[in-house]
Amino acid sequence: MESLAFKIPSIAPTPTHGNPNHIVFDTENKPLDEKVKILILRDLWKLGWHIDFNDNKIQVVPPSEYDKATIKHAMSIKRDEIIQKNQKWIEKHLPKAQSNLADGKDVLKSRISPIIEVCEKQKQHDLFRILRYYWSSPYSEYVGRRMRLIIRDNALPNKPVIGIAALGSPIIHIPERDEWIGWDKDTRTKNLIYTMDAYVIGALPPYNHLLGGKLISYILASRNIRQLYREKYKDKVTLIEGRTASKLAGLFTTSLYGKSSQYNRMKFRDELLYKPIGETKGYGTLHLSEETVRAMLEYLKSEKVLVTNRFGDGPSWTMRVIRQAGDMLGFDSNILLQHSFKRNIYLVPLAANYKEFLNGDTKQIKYNDHSLKEMTDFWKERWLNKRKERPEILEAVLKFRAESFNI
Repeated sequence: MESLAFKIPSIAPTPTHGNPNHIVFDTENKPLDEKVKILILRDLWKLGWHIDFNDNKIQVVPPSEYDKATIKHAMSIKRDEIIQKNQKWIEKHLPKAQSNLADGKDVLKSRISPIIEVCEKQKQHDLFRILRYYWSSPYSEYVGRRMRLIIRDNALPNKPVIGIAALGSPIIHIPERDEWIGWDKDTRTKNLIYTMDAYVIGALPPYNHLLGGKLISYILASRNIRQLYREKYKDKVTLIEGRTASKLAGLFTTSLYGKSSQYNRMKFRDELLYKPIGETKGYGTLHLSEETVRAMLEYLKSEKVLVTNRFGDGPSWTMRVIRQAGDMLGFDSNILLQHSFKRNIYLVPLAANYKEFLNGDTKQIKYNDHSLKEMTDFWKERWLNKRKERPEILEAVLKFRAESFNI
């Protein structure tokens, strides 16, 4: 079993009241480098890493795997930090969220006719942001190409929000994804521009009780999404290759907890829309708290080490902060970053010949042509109608009042 081992002469946390399961990680009045080490140890200990203290040497061993409860707990810690940090903004914009949602009694009468709204104005971005805080996973921003979507119910007078989705620039290198597609480094560099990551997919109450999350998932596979994307990026070209950025051959997304109940069995007629293509090795940052990452950044600045966060740096910026600080403090950053949470990777093909196109074997994309209406009608027949037959679901929907929505 891989482990982290390093010397710490003065900071070893000690059990309190003779209880080995209750450890105080005291950072008060500690030098910055020692503070960061303590915070890292605290975060890992909360996730079930085994910590041994012997002769001023600390050895930290990761668990063989994380269960769902542990992952949810880690996400809740990070989410709570972010919400607390943005509490004033959330309180100010909460009425905006409430006024854009529907009461359950109205939703049960609705024919549910989704329309897609692309966020362009600030008030749209504000609405997206306040709704995004609702989920258990922590809020995060994407750098690079980004398209935020608000899905509304056009069948009700005030067009309430069904759910939201967001597409962002894909992570440059995911071995499992690249191997499945058949990419080598050069081909990936040329053709990654033709894909996006769906990093937000979900429904808001009360539509979430009616499997609205699956409806949003179906909508992302429709021709309407690639058409909206093409319109947004029709005049954009890559700086190096001079390639058009408006063609979209496929979307990638990942589950939060291993296999996803939202994406599993996601078929349109006989076609599997969300294709499972592998599992990440667990590299990530979610297992380390916002407080710890901020302390790492502060430590790097004190050592005159700059980790830039420019346009194009993308979601890897936090990983680079952790790697740089971890190595300087005596951690094996590969082990530290590798033992985050594994996720299942899914591909949503938007073209019948997506593999050939992404591998450069053809320049012509044979797009799938699923309309928004077709996707919605199929979702209703396959999922919604059966869901409405369950009394406990109807009760949950009827209980919801838009004015009660809270973060």
